Amino acid sequence: MNESFPRFDTGRSRTLSACRAALAALLVALPLAGFAPLAHADRADKDKPLNIEADNMTYDDLKQVNIFTGHVVATKGTIMIKADRVEVTQDPQGYQYATGTSSGGNLSYFRQKREGLDEYIEGTAVRIDYDGKQDLTTLTTNATVKRLQGLSTVMDQVHGSVITYDGQKDFYTAKAGKDVAGPGNPTGRVRAMLSPRNGGAAPLNGASATLAPSTSIQGAPNQ
Repeated sequence: MNESFPRFDTGRSRTLSACRAALAALLVALPLAGFAPLAHADRADKDKPLNIEADNMTYDDLKQVNIFTGHVVATKGTIMIKADRVEVTQDPQGYQYATGTSSGGNLSYFRQKREGLDEYIEGTAVRIDYDGKQDLTTLTTNATVKRLQGLSTVMDQVHGSVITYDGQKDFYTAKAGKDVAGPGNPTGRVRAMLSPRNGGAAPLNGASATLAPSTSIQGAPNQ
């Protein structure tokens, strides 16, 4: 169907085309800059009780901290943390904080459902810190975060030294570090695989791109 549009002079047409091109470039860059999906994590999680299973538990009355060790599984609503060791504290307002750590080649595990969607945020790292007040999860050392459709189909994936996930804003940040350095990525730069946001994306199953040091950016990555 043909539509009628107002006519512009040549100068205005060039300006409009440049603005559209700049806007398109910005829209492409935004998912990489913050890796920010539109929906939120399940906001009811922060008000749910924290349930923990482990082989052992100790309570440090002086520090007001519960320490769980041995195949620890902690759940709080849709949130799940698995680790070799989990420390739990609670502030005077009742907000809960958990730190999961693993060793001997094991990685700690985190998962949380996205509100209103059959999607989950899943991550692994040596250390995982959950801040119940801010609904903020920080994955440290050899960190990987995935957006899953259902519980198995990987739609997006980010790998870095430190990754933070803000469950309230559904916003991610990732930092580079030497702990994720390897063949094709000698400086440990952040790597990401992002599917198109057109509703018809196929799962990500291709190989990662080979990375090379930049010839224009100076300085070592932060750790």
